[in-house]
Amino acid sequence: MSQAKAILVTGGAGYIGSHVVQQLGREGWRVVTLDNLSRGFADAVTYGPLVVGDIADQQLVRRVLREHDVGTIMHFAAFTIVPESVAEPLKYYDNNVLGTRALIDAALAEGVDEFVFSSSAAVYGLPPGGIAAEDSPTVPINPYGTSKLMSEWMLRDVAAASRLRPVMLRYFNVGGSDPSGRIGQSTPQATLLTKVAAEHVVGLRSHVSIFGTDYDTPDGTGVRDYIHVEDLASAHLSALRYLRGGGRPIVLNVGYGRGASVREVLDTVERVAGQRLVIREEPRRAGDPSMLVAKADRIRGVLDWVPQHDQLEQLVSDALRWERVLASRRTA
Repeated sequence: MSQAKAILVTGGAGYIGSHVVQQLGREGWRVVTLDNLSRGFADAVTYGPLVVGDIADQQLVRRVLREHDVGTIMHFAAFTIVPESVAEPLKYYDNNVLGTRALIDAALAEGVDEFVFSSSAAVYGLPPGGIAAEDSPTVPINPYGTSKLMSEWMLRDVAAASRLRPVMLRYFNVGGSDPSGRIGQSTPQATLLTKVAAEHVVGLRSHVSIFGTDYDTPDGTGVRDYIHVEDLASAHLSALRYLRGGGRPIVLNVGYGRGASVREVLDTVERVAGQRLVIREEPRRAGDPSMLVAKADRIRGVLDWVPQHDQLEQLVSDALRWERVLASRRTA
């Protein structure tokens, strides 16, 4: 497997993309980041050059692909906030779908045939029984999930008509941060539960809300498959090795295959932080499934992916560590 050709990481200044860039750099891969910094942070890019620009700018993208001798695109650049997608659907279709279409076109024009796509469990909508396998029906219930599914369809169809070989990774609920505290999730007004709870611990939020306590789950709160961002990032490196070894197009869930309830997560935050949380119980949010857990056997078999950070306590501890790093920067 050659490491000669570079990897272009779109959205590499964002939360997940920056962790992938860091892992690529540490392993000695040549990496270049393309990010318009609308939601990313330049100082989160820890390896390789940062090109500030948009994936929809085909002239720029093609120049970057040529100048850096790119062999693989890892595509993270997207808007990802579900309520925002409901309020502003065209914003999501424009950025996520049309942006991806432009990026695919540039890849084809420059002969880049290895493509790792950041998709989402949101493509499943409300899977029967709360367990989603790669062949489960894809019935998204919001524009964000639909935008990811439409992008998957484009990649699937282009792959059938060309040499493009996409690996489409459907993420479940990501959390945590780089254990060294160098980078983490800095997204303003984040909606991920562990991020919200960590912000409450350091005083940025007055409380944490539980949306729905009457679900058909052991404690009445929603159950999700929480995956540490470091394990999610390592799945992308496994996908890279798979493609460099000649791997064919494939769709893979990225999760642990087990769930934790909202109450279990918040209990873990209290235990790790050593303090009680102010918790408000609120009505269910429309469209929230009672349970969403990955069937995650395929990725372990196909990519030989082995999670290293799959304890909820570590995910919470790393999220808290990063939030305290941010708090110290604000007071410095």
